[in-house]
Amino acid sequence: MAGREAAHAMSAGLLGAILGLALADSLNPATIVTITLILLTVPRHRVASAMSFVLGAFSTVFVLGAGIFLGAGAAAETVSGGLVWLRRIVFLIAAITLFKAAVHRLKDRERKGIGLPAWFGVGTALPLGVLVTGADLPNAFPYFIAIERMIDANITPGTGLLALIGYAVIYCIPCLILLALGVAHGDRVRLRLQKVYDRFAAGTAKRSVPAAVTLMLLGLGVLTIAVWP
Repeated sequence: MAGREAAHAMSAGLLGAILGLALADSLNPATIVTITLILLTVPRHRVASAMSFVLGAFSTVFVLGAGIFLGAGAAAETVSGGLVWLRRIVFLIAAITLFKAAVHRLKDRERKGIGLPAWFGVGTALPLGVLVTGADLPNAFPYFIAIERMIDANITPGTGLLALIGYAVIYCIPCLILLALGVAHGDRVRLRLQKVYDRFAAGTAKRSVPAAVTLMLLGLGVLTIAVWP
């Protein structure tokens, strides 16, 4: 890599940090809710549709991460500086999202149910996984932190790509666990998922000042990270 020291292997500390970031990122409501909807509403080819969706999510996480990481190898100094700004933008978006959520908790609101698009099927589950995961990436700040740390550590391209494959696998684990439970226990799991879905997708969400204050404080914390030098 031009202008930098020779690339080297990943340290145990960096590997542990990336593992932790991937685990945090894997608790992604967008992908988990989609798998829940597949288990609840898809009558045929449920497993194939869910696996296709997960493959789309996996591909998005790996391909975009590989593009950023390998691009940094071609222009290390420029992209590394750009990643700092990218991280700041991501944290800023996260802070704004938390502030908006805080404002919403200050008033009662009707919950709106969600569902799969009319065109969803085995053949379209993969592109839906790409769309859902890609749309949620601006909120996935652990993802960008992990890539930035790998670039700063100047690890080899091969090691970096292997780490990104591992990150993408971990990202998909909650969805795979949920799918496995749905397959193994069938109606019992779907009944519990339906209760959870009904709780968060129906009725009225009551205002909560403590929740609003908590979200506002979290937003301020994230904003502090975004503007920190």
